[in-house]
Amino acid sequence: MFLTILSLLLLLLIALGFVRVIRYFWGWLGYDSELERAVAAGYVGEETGRAALLSRRSLTSEQRREIALGRERLKEETLDNLRFGWYQAIFIFVVGSVGGLLLEEVWMLVTAGVTQSRVGLVWGPFSPIYGFGAVALTMITFFLRRHGAGDIKVFLVSALVGGVLEQITGWAMAELFDAQSWTYLYLPDHITQWVAWRFLVMWGLLGVVWARFVMPWILCHIGEPTTRRQVVFVIILAVYLTLDIAMTLACFGRRVRRDAGYPAATVFEEWVDENYTDQFMSEKFQNLVIGQDL
Repeated sequence: MFLTILSLLLLLLIALGFVRVIRYFWGWLGYDSELERAVAAGYVGEETGRAALLSRRSLTSEQRREIALGRERLKEETLDNLRFGWYQAIFIFVVGSVGGLLLEEVWMLVTAGVTQSRVGLVWGPFSPIYGFGAVALTMITFFLRRHGAGDIKVFLVSALVGGVLEQITGWAMAELFDAQSWTYLYLPDHITQWVAWRFLVMWGLLGVVWARFVMPWILCHIGEPTTRRQVVFVIILAVYLTLDIAMTLACFGRRVRRDAGYPAATVFEEWVDENYTDQFMSEKFQNLVIGQDL
């Protein structure tokens, strides 16, 4: 129990430090704070804005209402005029991949007392299923918002998208690499090995929360690029992630072929066999089994 609490405190400190670094880097990229943009747009008065930036504790209730209303107007204007594309998708993929991985590891630590590497790519703390899920939910809920969809429609569409994503991912891992990361066959409400009714409900609820709170907040902060530095940074991220995904597929492909007794046929495959051994793959992807059922 003590070790669990200590581990949670350590994770909290790491998360707080990570947030500080992100805030500093966000400013370096040329992004103004939400409050600064609301003042620049005229939604918050300059006097109130200066007071808030100096000390929020000294704000009156009227000034706090002004700031809240200004932020809401800024968010709505940003979403109404935003053109969703690859720039926003890359940011959301990274946030979803890292955030989802962190939440899953905390969940496993709290509920099962298990600490293990649950990453999905060979380089970096990324879980791509959460990244793709975040991008899919953002795109769909952004589209539904533009068409005035209610919570029920958002819930149903999000549940469908989540179930399809889990089914395709689980099936592809099993068929291409003879690997499994999760199974729902032990649950009484399973639909397939990788889809269960309870998790469809969770996907649906997540979609509603995402549409109402997360998606507007994250897209308002990302916006559209305003400096060359921002574009260059996202291009570098995109190239890195593409190489990371390609390298992960190559490593799993060689793992399967090694298990089948096929030797390396190229210099690249020899390099993969030397640097990404079975031991490395087992230690890196600790929640993944290859060649057997969960």
